[in-house]
Amino acid sequence: MADKIDVLIPDEKIDARIRELAKQIDRDYAGKSVVFLCTLKGACFFACELAKRVTIPVFMEFIRASSYSGKSSTGNVEMLVDVPVDAVEGKDVLIIEDVIDTGITLSNVKELISGRNPASLKVCSLLDKHECRRVEFEGDYIGFTIGNDFVVGYGLDWDQKYRNLPYVGIVR
Repeated sequence: MADKIDVLIPDEKIDARIRELAKQIDRDYAGKSVVFLCTLKGACFFACELAKRVTIPVFMEFIRASSYSGKSSTGNVEMLVDVPVDAVEGKDVLIIEDVIDTGITLSNVKELISGRNPASLKVCSLLDKHECRRVEFEGDYIGFTIGNDFVVGYGLDWDQKYRNLPYVGIVR
């Protein structure tokens, strides 16, 4: 039986918000370049769309950390793909994430990257599930704040399914 997915955020709304975030990033990093540190796999769709709309120079790097199994966070963060120190040291780094929920993974990733002496370090996330926090964590650029529903699409998955949906939807 196929899963039922209700559209939560349509693609047109996502596109408009990404354009707004790009303008804000352009203003905040005017005259500089920025390293987009994309968290794999979920944030790749968002990172690419955002990078296309930012007008300052963008350098892409990738990191992969995981704390999920199926629909649940395990609470343990595992680094699967790391970034070389020289890719972030002395540079303005913007971690690009698909969703901030418990805050555990991102706080660990941010701490790891901070130890590599970037010039600045901020977080940009398409989605924020603020009510799910288990640790204190705030993103610097947030696309949408949503509730605690399990969402898929626009890079977000459920056991690797539904990443390619052009919208964010709730699995019912």
